[in-house]
Amino acid sequence: MISTYQLKSRFQTLLRPLAAGLYRMGATANQVTLSACLISVALGALALLHPEHNYLFLLISLWCLLRMAANALDGMLARDFRQASPLGAVLNELGDVISDAALYLPFALIAGTQAGLVVAVVLLAVLSEFTGLLGAALGGQRAYDGPMGKSDRALVFGLVGLVAGCGMPVAAFINWVWAITLLLLALTILNRARTAIATHQKGHKH
Repeated sequence: MISTYQLKSRFQTLLRPLAAGLYRMGATANQVTLSACLISVALGALALLHPEHNYLFLLISLWCLLRMAANALDGMLARDFRQASPLGAVLNELGDVISDAALYLPFALIAGTQAGLVVAVVLLAVLSEFTGLLGAALGGQRAYDGPMGKSDRALVFGLVGLVAGCGMPVAAFINWVWAITLLLLALTILNRARTAIATHQKGHKH
């Protein structure tokens, strides 16, 4: 299934020199993970408290891109520089879910948006990540199937944040965006569940 996750390897190649530089400075994967989560929570809280300030949604849009870079960097630090740990794995998964919720819930307050749709998107996003972990829980690998994975959601919310942050009217189409996102998230959950089951069955054949 097509997903922006398929571009991850190219993205990492571009960021590898930066990861090496962070390592030389003494930065750790867990520090990058926690920093990204704290920034996400702080920015999301500001947008929730002051949704009338359009520039906050512009900042969220920009941070969606930078956060994808941070996610790639903590992964490279963990793998390439032997910083992987059980704590890091837990922080990575929890940080992603908390950051998603913090950054995306303020979009429920954009004029013309049906708040329930955004809340549903956040809930299904959490469920999709949980479903992705089932593969590992069943003795296989974590599933990253699309079509609405973490990076795809960042792209959707980043674009909406860019449009809304520029003060452009979004009421005519915004709820269609959320509805389509919900459908794609449901498909993502189904795909990841299938992958988890297939991985488990494959493991038991060997």
